[in-house]
Amino acid sequence: MSSPKKLFIKTYGCQMNVYDSERMAEAMGNEGYLLTEVQEEADMVLLNTCHIREKASEKLYSDLGRLKPLKAAKPDLKIGVAGCVAQAEGAEILKRMPLVDLVVGPQSYHRLPEMARAPEKTVDTEFPVEDKFDLLPERKAPRGPSAFLTVQEGCDKFCAFCVVPYTRGAEVSRPVGRILDEARKLVERGVRDITLLGQNVNAYHGEGPGGAWTLARLIRALAEINGLARIRYTTSHPNDMDDDLVAAHGDLPALMPYLHLPVQSGSDRILKAMNRKHTAESYLRLVERIRAARPDILLSSDFIVGFPGETDRDFADTMDLIRAVGFGQAFSFKYSARPGTPAAEKDPVEAAIADARLQELQALITTQQRAAQLAMVGREVGVLYDKPGRLPGQLVGKSDHLHAVFVEDAQGKVGDLVRVRIVASSSNSLAAERIG
Repeated sequence: MSSPKKLFIKTYGCQMNVYDSERMAEAMGNEGYLLTEVQEEADMVLLNTCHIREKASEKLYSDLGRLKPLKAAKPDLKIGVAGCVAQAEGAEILKRMPLVDLVVGPQSYHRLPEMARAPEKTVDTEFPVEDKFDLLPERKAPRGPSAFLTVQEGCDKFCAFCVVPYTRGAEVSRPVGRILDEARKLVERGVRDITLLGQNVNAYHGEGPGGAWTLARLIRALAEINGLARIRYTTSHPNDMDDDLVAAHGDLPALMPYLHLPVQSGSDRILKAMNRKHTAESYLRLVERIRAARPDILLSSDFIVGFPGETDRDFADTMDLIRAVGFGQAFSFKYSARPGTPAAEKDPVEAAIADARLQELQALITTQQRAAQLAMVGREVGVLYDKPGRLPGQLVGKSDHLHAVFVEDAQGKVGDLVRVRIVASSSNSLAAERIG
């Protein structure tokens, strides 16, 4: 018997790309490919790209350039590019990098096996009529007790800085029944923690009994699955946090006290230029409602500094909002233009000014993050062990609030959901002792 072929996947960017990479690996598994972490031994290398971050295309072409010696040594090696850069650039990738054999967009990766079998180079960046989830193989046993589950894709918001509507398409929600079925099967395979994914996840409107369901109704149904202890969702938009979803944070113990709620700016003038359709005040009032429903919730957010036209006053408004909310963590970036988006046509803020603003903002966020972690010391929380620690008898897991927690627990094992008392805080993690 011939030895199995090996597949190496490099995943860039967001959690949805992590989920997509897992599904592509399962699809190629049906073709006889086994995953490898050693790129040099692969028979196929797949780069699953993200177009959100700065210089995404340049990073892709740089990585492809580094594959040239491997392709020369292994002429039969298949090299594929998937994800949002693939969607945005399509056949241009083949023109610039002849070593690439296939280019597949995020809505077409169910066709990856047939593309890999094709003797000629192939490109598929269409938005197919068929639902790719119907055509993908059944999910295999996950590697740990936590899993991602895509429930919604695409976005209709058209923020001025964002390429998602162009690379992922319009908002599409998966049917309720299929999501519940996938979740049950994940739980049967040992998953206890599921994060629901979507580019705009709280705009979920999948068909279920009685018509279209909201995300809150879907979460309430998921919370009834025996053995599913934890539910989270990301990424959300402030304008889609309806009253039922806010209430669910107080009603459902399985819905964890952590919420990623991107605001992007604290300046109403910049928010309008970004086409965000919310204001700083409406965001602050929403935070008040969420905290009234779940007082111990930890909030994280996204910020863009140096957006075209941002003044010192605009930036000061953003810093004021951060101080008013008190975030447990946040992701912050200097604005970088995305070709084809409205903001790309505007004059950028001077790089040195944007750099200085980013450093100032990140310093404030770091202070708030450390304060949030210090406030956890002495508290009792749940921790789901997901891997061994560096030390003998040590396990590492995520708390209810998504903090990384190290616990000395020689009797515990990966997959245990335990009660701990936080005893110390370091820069990016907590230490705890098991109490139950």
